[in-house]
Amino acid sequence: MRLKKLNPTSNGSRHAVLLKKNLLSKNNRVVKSLLKGFKNFSGRSSLTGRITVRHKGGGCKKLYRLIDKKNDKSISIVVSIFCDPNRNSFVSLNFDLINRRFFYMSNTNLVYPGYLIVLDKNLSDLRLGYRTSLNNIPTGSLVSNLSVSDLTSPNYIRSAGTFGQIIEKSLTFCKIKLPSNKIIKVSTSSLATLGSVSNTKHNLVVKGKAGRSRFLGIRPAVRGIAMNPVDHPHGGRTNGGRPPVTPWGKPTRGKPTVKKRNEI
Repeated sequence: MRLKKLNPTSNGSRHAVLLKKNLLSKNNRVVKSLLKGFKNFSGRSSLTGRITVRHKGGGCKKLYRLIDKKNDKSISIVVSIFCDPNRNSFVSLNFDLINRRFFYMSNTNLVYPGYLIVLDKNLSDLRLGYRTSLNNIPTGSLVSNLSVSDLTSPNYIRSAGTFGQIIEKSLTFCKIKLPSNKIIKVSTSSLATLGSVSNTKHNLVVKGKAGRSRFLGIRPAVRGIAMNPVDHPHGGRTNGGRPPVTPWGKPTRGKPTVKKRNEI
């Protein structure tokens, strides 16, 4: 997927770098039974109405695509690929040739309409986009949508353009290097998808104006020093020599957040 630089006809388009979506399907409501609407509380509690998540509110209406997260055996064909307003990776509409049904799934990079996608725990033929257990995937391969076990939905490596790598294998476990360079140890019966997640240039997009963030339901983030003392510990426009803290008084720099293991 390519990027496009807008002509500087206004201040909002002067620095904007957006995604060119000419290869994506425009008709993303083929199966309406797979769409679901949720009531938007705009970051507020449904009981008290108080703000529970800051910087949320407004935005355009959107429907949720019911992503198939089951690990059942299936052979499907990719019908179309489109953007999903609820995630940064692309979503593909697949048709299951065994169960004769449509379903949505997270799209793999370089997988286009017409590709055959196989989900099976015991696979000998490995291709891009296939999903199988880790004991069938060779060491050094790039994987995504990693499940901790064969019964759970994908837990790791789901964001746009990310991928993990199998760096070590044994009879019972695998060591996987995550996009954060952290190495985790999972069972060889865990499932993963061959290849990286789609929309690899998502991190290069420049919105260009604040209005595009408001369309996505993101409200402005105000600096603490610009507030009054009653609203933030940094308020009053005086630094005062206090280290940076959150609105609730907890340090934001230099405080350890990872618990140390008790080594015996």
